[in-house]
Amino acid sequence: MTSKSSALLSLASVLSIAASIASAADNSDIRLIVQITVDGLRGDLLSRYEPSFGPNGFRRLTEDGVWYTDAHHLHANTETVVGHATLATGAHPSEHGMIGNIWFNRADGRLGYNIEDPDYLMLPVPGFKGQGDQLDPSQTVAESSGRSPRNLLASTFGDELYKSNNGRSKVIGISSKDRSAVAMAGHVGDAYWMSVETGAYETSSYYFDTYPDWVLKWNAKRPADAAIGSNWVLHDPLDTYLLANNDDRPYEADLKGFGRTFPHSYGDPADGLYYTQVVIGPLGDQLTASFGKAAILGEGLGLDDDVDYLSLSFSGVDATNHFFGPSSLENEEMVRMLDRTLADLFAFIDENVGRENVLYLLSADHGMPEMPEQMADHGHTTARAGQTVLADQLNVEIRETLGVDTAIKAFFRPYIYLDDDAIETANVNKRDVERLIVDSLASRPGVALAMPKEPFPEQRGGFLESPIRNNYHPARSGDIYVVQSPYSFLLDPGAVAVMHGSPWRYDTHVPILFAGPGIEAGQVTRRVATVDVAVTLSRMFGTTIPSGAAGTVLVEVWK
Repeated sequence: MTSKSSALLSLASVLSIAASIASAADNSDIRLIVQITVDGLRGDLLSRYEPSFGPNGFRRLTEDGVWYTDAHHLHANTETVVGHATLATGAHPSEHGMIGNIWFNRADGRLGYNIEDPDYLMLPVPGFKGQGDQLDPSQTVAESSGRSPRNLLASTFGDELYKSNNGRSKVIGISSKDRSAVAMAGHVGDAYWMSVETGAYETSSYYFDTYPDWVLKWNAKRPADAAIGSNWVLHDPLDTYLLANNDDRPYEADLKGFGRTFPHSYGDPADGLYYTQVVIGPLGDQLTASFGKAAILGEGLGLDDDVDYLSLSFSGVDATNHFFGPSSLENEEMVRMLDRTLADLFAFIDENVGRENVLYLLSADHGMPEMPEQMADHGHTTARAGQTVLADQLNVEIRETLGVDTAIKAFFRPYIYLDDDAIETANVNKRDVERLIVDSLASRPGVALAMPKEPFPEQRGGFLESPIRNNYHPARSGDIYVVQSPYSFLLDPGAVAVMHGSPWRYDTHVPILFAGPGIEAGQVTRRVATVDVAVTLSRMFGTTIPSGAAGTVLVEVWK
């Protein structure tokens, strides 16, 4: 190498270091990180509805920030707590431990809810009777009304930010759903969520002994009661909607009088479903934003020299999808209204914190499939299969073929849990039981694959092996992972019409957007992953990388 070449390389190195220092200096004005998670916002929906957005909501992020258009979750079970925990920790479920909204607890032989914790009961809200049930009916498996993040096995970015300055950074997670708020708040942050029994924003004794005054004042106004006796109506002329003709499809669900078509009639709190209807309509997201504003003022977020972190998880799009589907008029209206809610939130933060002092990032915990019936109309082969019926049929087949009495202890999507004692008592090789289940399910409608934790030779190297492995935690995952066929559901009959939770692209594809000081606007089409988000934040703010993080830095954000 010539001395001239060496000098040029040295100069290039100096310039590279200088550029890194300059880029790092761009973060010096940031006082508040606002991480927005839109539950169930499939990656294509921002593009689909973009013509209807105003200039100051989603467009503020898509036009002023970096928009990753091919971002995906890399785990198989694309459910709410799994995606939120992945965004918060940068880790796969195999490391952070949140392998599903529900898993089977082998120690006590029952299904358990992901964040239930009998040591930290709900903190009663003064002036409100009862505490409560959440939107997701699956939470009825929880034996304890307590909640905490102790089942989260990896640190979050918020945990590391708090640690980096000895606790001077404030970390807060807010959502209509408890698991969304808790996962994003991590172990050291404060989490608040809406009770669909009372309409109040509540928390557990893990976080507080008594509520802060600003929370009591916000709840005392009872803003969740604003829709009692009213209707959810379209806010724009019908002919402006792309999905104007998708308002009355026979496979949509009617939540006990809420209706399948506009206008949707809100009930009364006395009937027990009103606050669930609030979350399904746009008021739920507006309440999340309103409580977020109260947190900013009440906690003084972004008003001192230490960077604070606020997570806002909006649940309305997901709730609407579950009952009406992502290609419904209700879905389009929800995304439009969320655009307006975000615009109002951004304006508030500009006024109270300063636009130049805030970093925004937006993503989603999972995508969402279309309804099986809709896709069948489009020529696809689809099915709906109940997991309980499948488990009963498999147990009969195993008993008749191998002589094992009740080999399947539990089947809760996506995992089958085998009874090792029953198999050993029958003197049967467990591998033979797995092979029978795998072969039997392969011929059943709605099932694409059943993969044991040790895949059979023909299953190795396929498209699905990696996301299934990323989802596997030895203490919590089942013995066999069951993948539903595209646009098919393994779901026991109930009020919910649509269910995510697969490794197919419609469930893994989500947006990732960063916008704020020093970030150059642009769209990035290369494939990235949701595990990259927490790692990128850690590099930007000089914190320790979260303990189980598997991602890499998004170079367009941190150059």
